[in-house]
Amino acid sequence: METEMIGLYKTQKGDGFLELRTAKIPKPVANEVLVEIKAAGICGTDIHIMHDQFPYWPPVILGHEYSGVIVETGKEVENYKVNDRVIGEPHTRACGKCALCRSGNIQLCSQKRSPGWGIDGAFAKYLTVPEHLLHKIPDSMTFEEAALIEPTANAVQDVLERGQVVANDTVVVIGPGPIGLLSIGAAKAGGAGKVIAIGTSVDEAFRLPVALEMGADNILLADKQDAVSEVMRLTDDRGADLVVEASGSMQGIQSAVKMVKRLGRISQIGLTGKGNIDFPWDAAAWKVCTIIFNLSTAFSCWNRSIGLVASKKIDVSKLISHKYPLSEWKKAFEVVEKAEGLKVLLIP
Repeated sequence: METEMIGLYKTQKGDGFLELRTAKIPKPVANEVLVEIKAAGICGTDIHIMHDQFPYWPPVILGHEYSGVIVETGKEVENYKVNDRVIGEPHTRACGKCALCRSGNIQLCSQKRSPGWGIDGAFAKYLTVPEHLLHKIPDSMTFEEAALIEPTANAVQDVLERGQVVANDTVVVIGPGPIGLLSIGAAKAGGAGKVIAIGTSVDEAFRLPVALEMGADNILLADKQDAVSEVMRLTDDRGADLVVEASGSMQGIQSAVKMVKRLGRISQIGLTGKGNIDFPWDAAAWKVCTIIFNLSTAFSCWNRSIGLVASKKIDVSKLISHKYPLSEWKKAFEVVEKAEGLKVLLIP
């Protein structure tokens, strides 16, 4: 087995500073496995890190959405073996001692250092993963599909588990990026009766057609029509049971409050990248709505997401628009930044 690999590094703080570098292939410790990466997705977080808008500890290899095959196991690993097809939760180095860890919320531990920003990630040929964070994937699932389980888990958690979709709910999804599209699929899989997707003209070419394929019943363009009035019309002036805010835009956040019904729910997914924004506090109070903030993924949503993807109840293959070798990472990142595709995969 070779001793070196190429990784896509964020080399130092500041805007930019991404480059391919040679790195030593990591060696798994007793409770870890070594995974040969077969596919890795570019996330909005990777774009934020490139532009110095998300916490990270350079020099660090980017990438946290991945799938692969185990090629080596540590001596204490019991439930996984070489050649197992796996994905992994990105919650490495959670302390296991704090109140959050002890209550099963390792994803929120302040000591966590996830692959791709806290420690070296999946934009390389190999990655070490602790056994307790692994999940096996079925043989019927492609590695490309499996690389989308992590973003799917976010949508499943934020829409189904925390957003609490129930049968025949009307769900509005603001922002038809990859997570927004997966949120549409999750809402439909959870029994939503009507899903309304809201984007803008820039989404018409690539994203909104896929929104329909993922199960959206109505498409609205916020820059061409009064989306709030249309949502109220489509809900007989009642408003949506759940609004999923996946755009991170101030307009989207403000309109979510206007679109939600009284005693309805708003589930946040998008990040603004700003310190503060204007928020209609009193309007939200008058709605007596529940606003749910979300971050990362809990254990409960991973196997649920694997099952939903394997059964095609959430067909993630519809989102995979581009695949590039690691050597063409610049082109891949450009496609993501210019919104010229949907989910872009790097194949190390």
